[in-house]
Amino acid sequence: MEGTAKLMEGYLGKAEGHGVPAHGWRICLAHEFEEKRKPFQLANVSPCQMITHLPMGIRYLLWWCRKTYMDRKAPFIDMLNSIPLRQIYGMSMHFCLGAAGQCDGPGTMSAHSEAQMGLVLGSWHHKNGTIKQCHLDSSLPLAVLVWDIENGGDEEMEVTIMFTLRNGSGTRSDRAGNHWNEPFQLQKDGESVRGMLLHHCTATNPYTMGVAVRERPGVCVSHCTQFDPTGLGQEVWKDLLEDGRLNSAPGPSPPTAKGKKTAAAVAAGCSLPPRSRETLEFWGLSWDMPNIRFGAGQREHHRRYTRFFGCQGDAAPALCHYGLTHFVGWEQKIEAWQEPILQNGDLPAWYKSALFNELYFMADGGTVWVEVSAADDDDNLMRRGCKDLPGMKDVLQEYGRFAYLEGQEYRMYNTYDVHFYASFALIMLWPQLEISLQYDMAASVLQEDPELRKYLMSGTVAPVKSRSVVPHDVGDPDDEPWQKLNAYLIHDTANWKDLNLKFVLQVYRDYHITKDTTYLRDMWSVCQTVMETSLKFDEDGDGLIENSGFADQTYDDWVMTGPSSYCGGLWLAAVCMMCKMAEVLGDGAAQEKFTDILHRGKAAFEKLLWNGKYYNFDCGDQPYSNSVMVDQCAGNWFLRACGLGAGESEVFPKDHVVSALRTIFELNVKQFADGQMGAVNGMRPDGTTDTSSVQSDEVWIGVVYGLAATMIHEGLVQEGFATAEGCYRTVWERLGMSFQTPEAYCEKQVFRSLAYMRPLSIWAMQLALGNLQSAPEQSNCPKGK
Repeated sequence: MEGTAKLMEGYLGKAEGHGVPAHGWRICLAHEFEEKRKPFQLANVSPCQMITHLPMGIRYLLWWCRKTYMDRKAPFIDMLNSIPLRQIYGMSMHFCLGAAGQCDGPGTMSAHSEAQMGLVLGSWHHKNGTIKQCHLDSSLPLAVLVWDIENGGDEEMEVTIMFTLRNGSGTRSDRAGNHWNEPFQLQKDGESVRGMLLHHCTATNPYTMGVAVRERPGVCVSHCTQFDPTGLGQEVWKDLLEDGRLNSAPGPSPPTAKGKKTAAAVAAGCSLPPRSRETLEFWGLSWDMPNIRFGAGQREHHRRYTRFFGCQGDAAPALCHYGLTHFVGWEQKIEAWQEPILQNGDLPAWYKSALFNELYFMADGGTVWVEVSAADDDDNLMRRGCKDLPGMKDVLQEYGRFAYLEGQEYRMYNTYDVHFYASFALIMLWPQLEISLQYDMAASVLQEDPELRKYLMSGTVAPVKSRSVVPHDVGDPDDEPWQKLNAYLIHDTANWKDLNLKFVLQVYRDYHITKDTTYLRDMWSVCQTVMETSLKFDEDGDGLIENSGFADQTYDDWVMTGPSSYCGGLWLAAVCMMCKMAEVLGDGAAQEKFTDILHRGKAAFEKLLWNGKYYNFDCGDQPYSNSVMVDQCAGNWFLRACGLGAGESEVFPKDHVVSALRTIFELNVKQFADGQMGAVNGMRPDGTTDTSSVQSDEVWIGVVYGLAATMIHEGLVQEGFATAEGCYRTVWERLGMSFQTPEAYCEKQVFRSLAYMRPLSIWAMQLALGNLQSAPEQSNCPKGK
């Protein structure tokens, strides 16, 4: 792990520690990354692009002012206040140590303390409930931190670790007043936990945070009920340094006054004989917000975990107890799931780190997982589903309703053109959540919202949501998600060319993995509906759809005109999958219809777009129409992921696909940033970056992982891993964007949209590797390089 080793260089102590995992991303908490990047701003737009986007900019500014100052709501994308990069890898933990009976002062987690004091914080394990296909434990709002402490010296030592937590979320509500803290102890089934509850008493979405330690012989648990987090915390440190314990005053704290903040602390201490080791199961950290209302405030939702812990707002102690008494079982399940990958010596270490660490977004992506009531007459999607999708009610009532944001800056739930890439993580790890999400999307297709609004890019007025098309998203958290669709208003996505096709592709992919024929039958009529809608985009009847001369797909600032390799490829792949679904369901008429379209469309695609080396960007008359697009084989990617695209189901000639992928590797990867930063979206045939759009010269990490998966499917395994490695090392080891992987970065200076959904597509690489098991002669894995 050469890159990780550089991050730790100069910080490692002499002691190796105990139980430190061999794999993963490591960094010293004192590390500073040399390269400082800024979010994409207006100043980064070229003069030519600025002129082109001036009308849109004026419309956006007027809309932003109305949204911010009149409606007093946050814009779904705030282009005027991009989130700056703040490196994330620390939390509020402190320890003090000394000879027996004496506390020498606050320690740090640096190697110097380890070497001087003979104390090793051997490993800090973060155990969360994110477990493959385990819906109960994966829904719980809690984490467990376990410390292994080793005394390598010749003296007995007293060690105390303290956790401090502010009562709040870092917003203005922290100063609203009436927040209070209280100690608690819960004894159940012969196990006792002790800690603090921090009650955050807001009018909307109140919650309680719990911090607890599992009580065991030899472990002293103490607490500080309240202190001022805006100061230096001297009252806490003074108390702790006296005897290694906090004062543990009984009873609750008084409610805070308006304008004041409050915090609490929990400490756990133990004695360490010479040359010994101890474990502190410290802490159960829970946050109990059982009932939530979104910005519109019209409906109350119960979070998924309330099915098991109730919705009264008093579950924090029970959650802490459950976590601290069940985490060993979690470890076993996690190891059973991850070990086959982690112990595979043919896979490089960076890939193992990326594969599992990118899953942070499943929990940290503004995620909501809520229960669905059996008797909710106001649920428009469920009412529609009960009418047209027989299996929807049972699935949603059993597994709940799931949504995650496009990104922490792009605040739209289940953005579907992006979920297309990220969905591999859901279908491979929590397939029922993907099925639930798909039922919601299918019901959304059948919905319409005739309210008129102005779209910012074109200035045209059109309905919010048209019937028989896939929505862009299921809503803004500041509105009423699932009921008010399409928060995105830059383009009228009713005319986008990719959304309908991506629904069909995901339906068949999900069926291919789950073999759920009930799901397939329910989705079949919706697939036919959206394909009929998309067929109108084949204006010349040659079996191939055309783009409309605006940015009518996920690259929403990159204009495509006429047949394009991206949308045309998605279309042909969707038509192929319609043929397969019709075959499975015994719909002979539909199979005959789509087989004819596929035959004509394949011929047109090759005639219009293949240039002998790769597929052209589009068939327009712009200078960039023959650019090398990194996503030109997206349709073939999904075909191969579903076991199609070869033999009788071949849509794109294999030699053409391989040639296109090799061209992308030679130009978009190796000719860009010396081959060290992944693949740039667009490249000119002469090896210069396509700068025709603000998106053509970006690297989209999620797209690159999808490209790497496509390469692996076609046997270009070394090229696939080399391409994806550039993105991982840039994000995690060079730019300091760990656990906030952005949508995009340029070769220099800027990034765009931190903490983004699309990079979850790395799980498509894992699916591709699994598919190679049936063809081991193609595997050619990179042997841990």
